[in-house]
Amino acid sequence: MIDKKTLFKEIKKREPGLDDMAIRELLSHMDRDYLSYCDRREVLKHIELSQTLKPHKPLELCLSPETEASFKIIVIAYDYFYAFSIICGLISSFGLNIEGGSVQTISSGRSRKKILDLFHVRALGDCRFDKAKQAEFKESLADLIELLEKGDFRAARTQVNRKLVAHIAKTEGNRPEGGAPLRGLLFPIKIHFENSRSPQWTVLDIYGKDTPVFLYAFSNALAMRNIYIHKIKILHEDGNIHDRLYISKRHGKKILKTEDQKALQIAAVLIKQFIYFLPMAPDPMMAITHFDQFLDKILEMSHSQTLIGFLKQQETMNLLARFFGASNFLWEDFLRIRFDALFPILERYKAIPLNTGRMPMRRALQRRLRAVTGFEVKRKVLNDYKDEELFRIDLRHLHEPRGRLKYFSEALSDLAEVIVSATYRVCNLHLKEKYGTPRLENGKAIPFTLFGLGKLGGRELGYASDIELLFVYGEQGKTDGPEVIQASYYFEKLSREITRFIDARQAGIFEVDTRLRPHGKSGPLAVSYSQFKAYYSVSGKAAPFERQALIKLRAIAGSRSLGGKCERARDDFVYSGAPWDLHASLELRQQQLDELVPKGRVSIKYSQGGLVDIEYLVQYLQIQQGPRFPALHTPNTMEALRLLTKYRIFQEKQGKFLQKAYLFLRTLIDAMRMVRGNARDLLLPDSDSEEFTFLARRMGYVKKDWRQGSKQLAEEIATKMTAVHEAYCFFFASPQ
Repeated sequence: MIDKKTLFKEIKKREPGLDDMAIRELLSHMDRDYLSYCDRREVLKHIELSQTLKPHKPLELCLSPETEASFKIIVIAYDYFYAFSIICGLISSFGLNIEGGSVQTISSGRSRKKILDLFHVRALGDCRFDKAKQAEFKESLADLIELLEKGDFRAARTQVNRKLVAHIAKTEGNRPEGGAPLRGLLFPIKIHFENSRSPQWTVLDIYGKDTPVFLYAFSNALAMRNIYIHKIKILHEDGNIHDRLYISKRHGKKILKTEDQKALQIAAVLIKQFIYFLPMAPDPMMAITHFDQFLDKILEMSHSQTLIGFLKQQETMNLLARFFGASNFLWEDFLRIRFDALFPILERYKAIPLNTGRMPMRRALQRRLRAVTGFEVKRKVLNDYKDEELFRIDLRHLHEPRGRLKYFSEALSDLAEVIVSATYRVCNLHLKEKYGTPRLENGKAIPFTLFGLGKLGGRELGYASDIELLFVYGEQGKTDGPEVIQASYYFEKLSREITRFIDARQAGIFEVDTRLRPHGKSGPLAVSYSQFKAYYSVSGKAAPFERQALIKLRAIAGSRSLGGKCERARDDFVYSGAPWDLHASLELRQQQLDELVPKGRVSIKYSQGGLVDIEYLVQYLQIQQGPRFPALHTPNTMEALRLLTKYRIFQEKQGKFLQKAYLFLRTLIDAMRMVRGNARDLLLPDSDSEEFTFLARRMGYVKKDWRQGSKQLAEEIATKMTAVHEAYCFFFASPQ
């Protein structure tokens, strides 16, 4: 090992202008491991370089080959809180495995702290770290250190994560089909804390199998928990690791509390397990970010062996990787608010089928509602149940193949019906306490029915769908309670209470929409049966598009008798065979294209060949052919497509294609809504964008080359939308 006194003399001889005290302080911080790795010439060079650092030049980098595939990397820079994690992440993103090294903080006492990080790295697999890659590495590290100098560690971490994701994509593309990703990550690790070895810092020893990326993820997790890394010794030998970290809390205190040490042990174990499944995530960078936040939540909770054991299971980590990498909205809106409900849902999500049916949901919700009193308390209980069930259904759907969309839609529609029905009962009882029961002059109770329209009426709800409702009561009368009011006023108040009672998690997502009622926004929320029948009639005021929309009408709660009467009145109007202004409907479709699709963009819903082309084509044909074929009076699009094929209105090949295209476009819309958390933004991202790449992975295009998956999805979208629009034009050419 190099003698420090000899080094001091050589430094003074080479750089006589350097301050003696500064040199001695620098040498005193030189780690023995570092000195054993470097010869005298290198140490002198590193010390000299450390003196050249300036705020406008905060980095010096020395990079030299040791063998054909192994290299020595020396990073000399100012000390930043996230520096070590950022450097490790960048090294991993270039396909380099850290096999040894020494990381230390040095200080001259009168200037900023500096780092002197030495890494022995080896290129993994097919990765090449040639001159071009080395130059790219230097440029990338300089950019990252510059961000840290500006205090923008989030931007630096984001850049590293992006590079790491790109590397994972490449690695996944090169490995054999079915081969294990990031091999070795499921081997256990051991962690030992020692507070007597160092007077200043806690010593953390990590033992286990060599694991690419782990050192980055773990050091990043430490930084996010305000743990400062002062020094590290890295030793990898024969596939085994022994990393020794000298750490403290950010303000210099040791990690003394048993619960703090246990929290870090849990973090290390879970991170190592999670990284193994990272390539399974549709968006690995999103998954990393969410998992860091997830760990914070875990470490805030009491640590039960059952919980930790559950999280260590491969199936659990696979699920979490897919979930955390699927949707910002699911994470931010549900987990942050209902985190306490996460583990019961995760534990039983496999045991409970995607679609349980309405009856089990109804019983479960009623048990919760019976256990509490008070109108607002019941409102909270109902919405908590709704959010938990939505999350469970969404979670199951993340792992179901495209052909399961039917069951997903049915599960969401069942939940919506149960929620609407329970809401009606709670709100009705609440109003009855003050107003009594609305009755006719003969004393009979006036019936009230709630109808679903749109996707709810067709039992076709998807991810982030709203719920379109229409309210109808029997005839006029008065209430019989302490405060007597007109029945029309009572049912208006009831309808308004129902729409307020159901919370939308975000605009457009399970949000009650009543705009399709007679006279639209200008009309009352609730209409009488006679008003309903008069409006929706051949001589009524309903516009052609309202006649078309009424196809989806379906009674979902309240009086079955009144519901049946309204549905029969609907059939008499929609399928009457009376003239229908097709031209006005086609003009409306063209107006959608002009107003809702920006020039140069593609809307999966409104562009030519989008979902609306299929839905409108089916509805136009239902209105035309419904008088001949009563079976076509169905509110469900897939069922109507099947029947239109059965009755040879579609040729068999054409009908089967439209069914597949409908499922494809619905699944694509669900995938877009899932990541954006926005039910209304259905503009397709550019096919060469990162967002489109992750959209392709959410759609199941995850084999090997991610770019190839994106290309395949783009081609399938273009092919299907072109063919859909051709089918639409075949029956109903667009107006000129």
